[in-house]
Amino acid sequence: MQFYLVGGAVRDALLGLPVKDRDWVVVGATPEALTAQGFLPVGKDFPVFLHPKTKEEYALARTERKTAPGYHGFSVHAAPDVTLEEDLGRRDITINSIAVCEDSMRADGTFDSDQAALIDPFGGRRDLQRKVFRHVTVAFREDPVRILRVARLAARFADFTVAPPTLQLMRDMVQSGEVDHLVAERVWQELAKGLMEKTPSRMFAVLRDCGALARLLPEVNQLWGVPQRADYHPEIDTGIHLMLVLDMSAQLQASLPVRLACLFHDLGKGTTPADVLPRHTGHEERSARLLKGVCERLRVPTECRELADVVAREHGNIHRSAELGAAALLRLLERCDAFRKPARFEAALLACECDARGRLGQQDAPYPQRARLLSALAAAQTVATDSVASQAIATGASGKKIGEYIHKARIDALKARL
Repeated sequence: MQFYLVGGAVRDALLGLPVKDRDWVVVGATPEALTAQGFLPVGKDFPVFLHPKTKEEYALARTERKTAPGYHGFSVHAAPDVTLEEDLGRRDITINSIAVCEDSMRADGTFDSDQAALIDPFGGRRDLQRKVFRHVTVAFREDPVRILRVARLAARFADFTVAPPTLQLMRDMVQSGEVDHLVAERVWQELAKGLMEKTPSRMFAVLRDCGALARLLPEVNQLWGVPQRADYHPEIDTGIHLMLVLDMSAQLQASLPVRLACLFHDLGKGTTPADVLPRHTGHEERSARLLKGVCERLRVPTECRELADVVAREHGNIHRSAELGAAALLRLLERCDAFRKPARFEAALLACECDARGRLGQQDAPYPQRARLLSALAAAQTVATDSVASQAIATGASGKKIGEYIHKARIDALKARL
């Protein structure tokens, strides 16, 4: 029985990056042998175990055979006679197919990066040096999730490129319909991870290059080629602007809900009638309708979809809020449900700031709308609604009339603050 550190942990260590999660392959073992040493079985589709002390994952060396379309269409063979090279050969790309024997590692879990310490049958270290994503074997085409993984890694390692043969293989997978078998939960999982990387635009660039974006997110894909407003840079279409917005959200270290709201905020521009371009009248409501369908299709969590809806509907009004008086500002706060969900409103403002600063020449520009609207909300929140309601009731008011008293008191508070 021999243990090997594999995959992303080896890759990141060779790149000088922090190693967060470590995965291991066990060669020459059976499930019974690992269980006897205290390992806890957790794998459903193939033998995976948790180490009794570290709780790190240990998987028996295995091979896979394609039996049906999609992510789950595999027959797995795990046995003591499966070699390390056979296990590495079923992996996606070469930089994830490098292993280090546990015997070569120091007590603190690190290892020397000299060639002798690495088991690298597919040239992964060479591709790390060349900054290339390259498939290990043509078996890459059997798992459509690998397209998403490569795209996600491109968002993490923005200076890497996809090897032309690998890109062609990905295109073939799209054209053959293999990518259409991806389940919604897995698409969302990989999309969410990619959005949280340092350069999320690279994920969408790779997905567009291989044609997968048109299948997975056609609402986003159709934004390329659609002109932005006439007062923006004419060379920047809506799709390119969207990528600038996403990268700005990463630069501002925004949360996942904010980044998703940035991704979906302008979907309606892809369906703007040709005779009104480059204006996009009414795109906010069209965006809200489209993102509802996308969120249902991908089963996006409620927190993410609710924020995306607010940003889609109101980002234009938030951008123009400097022109609004007290009454209009209060209506905007109410439409955003800012009094009940102030944290979500603040997140919506950050998404709008990303949108505004995601333009050429605006990356370092201030976004005073954010501070003004937060100040407006704080002013309106100073109104003691219970006291106003009591005073209204004392005058004989009831029901809707009490709400009107509170509304007027908040407008007065805004006028005093602005």
